[in-house]
Amino acid sequence: MKEFQTGQIRNVVFGGHGGTGKTTLVEALLFNLKEVSRMGTVEQGTTVSDYNEDEISRQISLNTALTHGIWKDTKLNILDTPGYSDFFGEVVGGMRVADTAFVIISAASGVEVGTELVWRRAVANNLPRFIILNKLDRENIDFDAMYNELVESFGHQVVLTQFPVETGPNFSQIVDLLRMKLLTFEKGGSGAFKEEDIPADLKDKADELHLKLVESVAESDESLMERYFEAGTLTEDEFRSGLKKAVNDDTLYPVFCVSASENIGVKRMLDVMVNFCPAPNERGEVAVENGDPVTVDASKPVTLQIFKTSSEMHMGELSYFKVFSGSIKTGDEVKNTSKGHVERIGQLFVLNGKTKTNVDKLEAGDIGAVVKLKDTHTNDTLCDKSLNVVFPKIEFPEALIRSAINPKAKGDEEKISHGLHVLHEEDPTFNYHQDSELHQTIITGQGELHLQIIMARLKKKFGVEVEEEEPRIPYRETIKKKASAQGKFKKQSGGRGQYGDCHLRLEPMQRGEKFEFLDEIVGGVIPGKFIPAVEKGVIETMEKGVLAGYPIVDVRVAVYDGSYHNVDSSEMAFKVAAAMGFKKAFMDAKPVLLEPIYNVEVRVPDEYMGDVMGDISGRRGKIMGMDADGRFQVINAQVPLGELYRYSTTLRSITQGRGIHKRSFSHYEEVPSDAAAKIIEQAKKEREEEE
Repeated sequence: MKEFQTGQIRNVVFGGHGGTGKTTLVEALLFNLKEVSRMGTVEQGTTVSDYNEDEISRQISLNTALTHGIWKDTKLNILDTPGYSDFFGEVVGGMRVADTAFVIISAASGVEVGTELVWRRAVANNLPRFIILNKLDRENIDFDAMYNELVESFGHQVVLTQFPVETGPNFSQIVDLLRMKLLTFEKGGSGAFKEEDIPADLKDKADELHLKLVESVAESDESLMERYFEAGTLTEDEFRSGLKKAVNDDTLYPVFCVSASENIGVKRMLDVMVNFCPAPNERGEVAVENGDPVTVDASKPVTLQIFKTSSEMHMGELSYFKVFSGSIKTGDEVKNTSKGHVERIGQLFVLNGKTKTNVDKLEAGDIGAVVKLKDTHTNDTLCDKSLNVVFPKIEFPEALIRSAINPKAKGDEEKISHGLHVLHEEDPTFNYHQDSELHQTIITGQGELHLQIIMARLKKKFGVEVEEEEPRIPYRETIKKKASAQGKFKKQSGGRGQYGDCHLRLEPMQRGEKFEFLDEIVGGVIPGKFIPAVEKGVIETMEKGVLAGYPIVDVRVAVYDGSYHNVDSSEMAFKVAAAMGFKKAFMDAKPVLLEPIYNVEVRVPDEYMGDVMGDISGRRGKIMGMDADGRFQVINAQVPLGELYRYSTTLRSITQGRGIHKRSFSHYEEVPSDAAAKIIEQAKKEREEEE
């Protein structure tokens, strides 16, 4: 494959709500690029992007697929990202390395929650944006209403560059406001089209929209505005260069019309990518964590970042990267500045889904993959050994759900641990830990499907099976009033005995203050050398819990009296005495259970707000407020963690897949007495079974 200079490269990412046709659109683009001889379909599992077994069986994208093709001597790197919210981490990684975002919207569904998510992420990454209205061949499409919805959602920077002559099954003609031509596409999916003059019955509408587009371009730049006022119009070159600059400066969002499945309007998108999307070196310098920004220039020393990792049978780890400066070739030695060691670059590839093509070298701005790096993973920076550049880490979304797993077969624990570690390296939005308090392996991710996929991969790649179970809740115990008690440990069994005696006073503290120990002994009734043993006995008891075996928090403990024996007293005796005294006082101090409360933010279309709020109330949740955000409602609530198990599945069901949520720990709160009694009873049963 020929080498491409930085200015000949375009990196575009496709994002949008699930089901908007991103993968089909990429398939149509690859067909027009002659990278495939016929268009595959998601339903038949024959697309380039969705090649993973899980993707084929579920008919949705789960991973970002890297594809490419050549159009007019320009290399197009096209990243196809999942629309399902469980896999939004893949979108985040793809957006880090793209230079332009194409937001795909189904004309049949309009702006959805996933559209907003992708848009916000593109804004956060400062990416130029194009909007593609797909599925214009569907029935009952109101194009004007659709355009108004786009303006309402994303502002008056949304500008039409095309409009359909007719929507629905007869959709095959587009009036192109850039070329001011009528484009008529062949039926049958060839993608070919002919250009003609705009017919008289559409000319007034086209002239009006073209004028609006030219004015929008002129308004985006002061010097263009001056020339527009002077001449009354813009030259073709001024208009085109002005539009490209306006897109790159984030002041205009052009709208294009397609039917991906029918390959209508798609070929025109290739010209748009080449002519109006910025090359990597037109996007400005790249920020680093530790010094001057990096200039995207092939003549500079090499710097690159890993944005995605996948593990493949018979090949090992495949690391996806973008070269930000310099060039990289097989055999180069580079420094991993994130980990502090040297890596040797093995085989380099460019990809079309699972199809890998060997290349010798990749220039600044290009995207590719490399196999078998020694110890380099997602988010790591590699650079010339003379540099010490570290790129900012990609900020992947926080976990939204938690679950627990158990090995199906004894002795698989080590294999499972290794597998989970590898899967976390591949997918940073998945995490796990062995929770010593709950005695469970806790796995966390973006949704139930996300965790199901992880467990399926664990079985397929590492040959181990796990059972999922509900994760235990990290309850806490505390007290509501002051109480005192004596703890006396006296043991005599021939020879030296054991003697410890202490009086403890317990009182509640403010929530979150944890623990304080006070030594109020006067007159040496307990020698100073035994006081640390008293404190240790208290702390160990608090860690184990008294009511239901959960850690005790927010308690102030004072030792204020006691007695000792010259011969029989010991640190062990005072530790036991303190534990005895603490347990007695704790049970007299109105003990209660606390549960973790989470802040939950739910984003839903208006029509589902009532159902979602009702469901939250049924989960003992408190609605803290609501905000309108365009066509969506944002519900803020506080819900006990114990009521959030599998919540994302319920939310998806209530909102027909159009609602999303995020959550974060807020505070601990007292468990209602009836629920607390059940938890305490269950804990008692479990202790009896263990004994």
